[in-house]
Amino acid sequence: MYSIGLDISKSTINVYIPLKDLDLVINNDLKSIKSLYSKLKKYYKKEIDKLVFVYEPTGSYSSILEKFAANTMINCFIVNPKQSYNFAKALGNRNKTDIVDARMLSQAIIIAKPNDIRVPVINQHIEEIKELISFYKLLTKQKVQYKNHLESIDVKDGSNHVLKRLKRKIKMIEDDEQDTLATIKKVLMEDDKLYESFINIQTIKGVGEVTAIILLYHFIKYPNANQRQIVSLAGLDPREISSGSSVRGKSRISKSGSHLCRSVLFIVSLGSIQHNEEFKAFYERLKSKGKQSTVAQVAVMRKILIIAHSLYKNNDVYEPKKYLDYL
Repeated sequence: MYSIGLDISKSTINVYIPLKDLDLVINNDLKSIKSLYSKLKKYYKKEIDKLVFVYEPTGSYSSILEKFAANTMINCFIVNPKQSYNFAKALGNRNKTDIVDARMLSQAIIIAKPNDIRVPVINQHIEEIKELISFYKLLTKQKVQYKNHLESIDVKDGSNHVLKRLKRKIKMIEDDEQDTLATIKKVLMEDDKLYESFINIQTIKGVGEVTAIILLYHFIKYPNANQRQIVSLAGLDPREISSGSSVRGKSRISKSGSHLCRSVLFIVSLGSIQHNEEFKAFYERLKSKGKQSTVAQVAVMRKILIIAHSLYKNNDVYEPKKYLDYL
């Protein structure tokens, strides 16, 4: 196998070609990717079938490359961000530049398992869900901005005109949110496997349709992530603050992953602690051991995520007795 490292950004792709020890920067468009592949065919000739593109998934930014690889039958190793981060640490890479990242990704082929290297399969339902979720995230961000501005105007008893306009804007955004979620559900219903996963995740008491949609999106975005990585990619992994023996802080979650995923899990955990007997017992057990309420709640969020991921991976439904080991 010959691994080509590709560090993808919005407008460009940094490419490392080991055979020539060559660093390239190309535009992130179909014409430039086709031109790159023509160059690679000249370099690798009869060995072109042994080529593997190695890159991180970057949402819509990596979709052009992924579709090209699918149509051209190019094997790919799609490295999730936590895998590449840990691999870079293992290599001792202290500098983070696009050139360094492309070279690192080329080397990351050594951590790939046999099933990780394959020609991408483009599922149109998944692609549509990704676009809809991206739009939903934009809407939620706008709603927060409008609500914050509304609060600041309301506190100082500001302009009634501005207050009315802001409330109208927020109502329109909330309507768009509900319409987008309804559209996502329709798309899910068109794919038996995705819809079954959507239903299975909701068998966890307290997990509703919105949470199931967000968690399912998190799982399909990182299909090869293991349990530890899926937690880390949601930003729920612990981060200890320490420096030698003189500076030591409390352990906190990293918050380096999906904010949307954490947000829905936060809401679900509040209800689960009150109404789900298994999670309530887990929460109380942590509290009895001296854990702070916030720490215990984060642990509940993490457990809900882990169990939901297991249901997704194993095409299973939640049964309390079966999943006691997770609590």
